[in-house]
Amino acid sequence: MTGLQVALVSGLLLGGGLAVALWALAPRQPDLGDVLARLSPVSRRTVPTTARQAEPGTQERVGIWAERTLPSVVLGTVPIQDLAVLGRSVSWFYGKKVAYAMMGLALPAGLSTAAAVAGFTLPFAVPVVGSLCLAALAWFAPSLDVAKAAREARNQCARALTAFVELCALERASGAGAAQAMTKAAQVGDSWLFARLREELARAAYDRQPPWDSLDGLAEQLGLPELSEIADILRLAGDENARAYEQLRARASSMRTALLADEVASASQVEDRMYLPATAVLAVFLVELLFPSLMQMMTAA
Repeated sequence: MTGLQVALVSGLLLGGGLAVALWALAPRQPDLGDVLARLSPVSRRTVPTTARQAEPGTQERVGIWAERTLPSVVLGTVPIQDLAVLGRSVSWFYGKKVAYAMMGLALPAGLSTAAAVAGFTLPFAVPVVGSLCLAALAWFAPSLDVAKAAREARNQCARALTAFVELCALERASGAGAAQAMTKAAQVGDSWLFARLREELARAAYDRQPPWDSLDGLAEQLGLPELSEIADILRLAGDENARAYEQLRARASSMRTALLADEVASASQVEDRMYLPATAVLAVFLVELLFPSLMQMMTAA
């Protein structure tokens, strides 16, 4: 290295070090939660579930930008109930749409570049039209993914609700009231649906509202008609002081039957798909078996 190059490298290192030191020493606004956690006694310190974990990520920030910038015609309809079941926000959904569309735009351009490097020249309209078409298709792909994931989540919710109904029936059989039976049944499970049920029931008790009205609101929010039917049964039990044990057990039995029917239908679909590889292997085997005879017939002719 020449003397000039050594001087340039030394100057860059010295300037970078000074910049980092100044950045570290510059005053900044502290996080109030961190300050209070450091100043509080050790016995009162808790593991921070902080707002940092609730801060939007890169995908959600992109979704917020898309929600504020793009017109509603381009954004389309938002599956609110599906996102609520999955525990996702609208900004996350829009961010996923934008990410899929950007990948759709970049893929044909990358393939065109690779073809040009390999020596194949494509017309300029081919990557442009391909990018636009693929981006348009990719824009709607997150809706299909969310709908599929929401169906699976609702199947899990149906299983959890079956257990919740059984627990409510047992509490009613032991002499508990309708509201008390719902509260005790919700305290047993540890899944996210049981956690939501506990939150709604606690909110209803705090607001002095009937708990079945809160379950109706949760059923509408998550798109769970089974939960609304359970709330109606318990509403009748609470309003008319009727025995709801038989109705709850009957509802649980019907839910188990529906779940079993869905499992049988899914197993039948998987079994039907298993026939396709076996059929393809059999076809290849028959071709290999008959190919020599066909070749002899063709050469003899």
